[in-house]
Amino acid sequence: MFAWYRDTDRPQRRAFWAAFGGWTLEAADAQLFGLVLPTLMTAWQLSTGAAGRLASITLICTAIGGWLAGWASDRYGRVRVLQWTILVYSTATVLIGFTTGYSQLMVLRSVQGFGFGGEWAAGAVLVSEYMGTRHRGRALGAVQSGWAVGWGLALAAYTFLFTALPEQWAWRSMFWLAALPAVLVIVIRRKVTDPPIYQQRVATSGNRVSLLRIFRTDLLRVTLLGGLLGLGSHGGYYALTTFLPTYLRTEHHLSVLKTSSYLAVFIAAAFFGYVVSGFLADRIGRRRNIVFFAVMCLVSVVVYLFVPITETQMFFLGIPLGFFSAGIPAGLGSLFAELYPTAMRGTGQSFCYNFGRIVAAAFPALVGYLSDRIGVGASIGLFAGTAYGIAVVAALLLPETSHRELDRPAAPRAHDEQVPQPTGA
Repeated sequence: MFAWYRDTDRPQRRAFWAAFGGWTLEAADAQLFGLVLPTLMTAWQLSTGAAGRLASITLICTAIGGWLAGWASDRYGRVRVLQWTILVYSTATVLIGFTTGYSQLMVLRSVQGFGFGGEWAAGAVLVSEYMGTRHRGRALGAVQSGWAVGWGLALAAYTFLFTALPEQWAWRSMFWLAALPAVLVIVIRRKVTDPPIYQQRVATSGNRVSLLRIFRTDLLRVTLLGGLLGLGSHGGYYALTTFLPTYLRTEHHLSVLKTSSYLAVFIAAAFFGYVVSGFLADRIGRRRNIVFFAVMCLVSVVVYLFVPITETQMFFLGIPLGFFSAGIPAGLGSLFAELYPTAMRGTGQSFCYNFGRIVAAAFPALVGYLSDRIGVGASIGLFAGTAYGIAVVAALLLPETSHRELDRPAAPRAHDEQVPQPTGA
């Protein structure tokens, strides 16, 4: 699964580590919120509905920031936008550690969201264009595994700080650690350059592209279906992960250490889910891989949340839940990159990935609202299950792209649905 790395040259490796590092540190910053949420709900007397609104506003801003950053990466360059977005989310995260109330937290979570969405948009298209078709799925799956690594780092910090410090200082200290990504920006500035395919396009055709070009007739169908696939993937994932720590602590009354151990199993399994999904995307096709993981994740969610199980059984069932929930987003980067030409790849790829976040932004808020009425577990299951069903349908309607080189679409295979192919810049 990692043999592809030996076939890469130095610029490709630098691009990979820049995107992996940015994504890892973004995940650490993003997952801090879910981990400290139970503490903030108690300290500031927040309802689950108010907590859900915090998650939702972040997702809305993430979606908007991601789409704009994708367009900006087409306009100003992949590497430059990657640097900007890392600075935005790391600065906002540090400032959250100084907040004293809900309103301040809401504002900074919004700013944080703009950086979160933009980092994936710039990083994913950067790696997509550096890697060839043969290894693109594996490389992007490996980049996506940085989310599990970052979540693990956040969990380690949570366990240590909440054990060593009083809660009122522990949660603030977690956010202050977000100053570390600034070091990565310095490294990226010195070592990473834009992909040759992007530089060639700018040299021959310029770098102007309309934000709405992806909605023209030749691309409209794949853009709409790609957006639905992003909705299914993110709706299920955020409905599940935003309130999973709260679910374990409130409905199963687990301590901080027990919650951490349960989440550690989920995170470790997610790491392998990202990597395996990237491998399968190259082996069995982008579309088939996503359908497989979406169906299996749906089954895992139902068993984990609705079947009566003991604490020990729940501990081990976190393995398939984490593994399959990670596989869907890991397969999106390569598929979306191959649907669009270089001139608008950042714009199209980021729209499909982030459109789901706009609609899925309502899911945490609705989960929080319904949790006061039907329970956290039932609310998570309702919205996660619906979202994964949408992902299956959208993936089946999209064309298979694993045989395409960027900007040189191959003739569709016999079993592929005939759709208009994107044109060049």
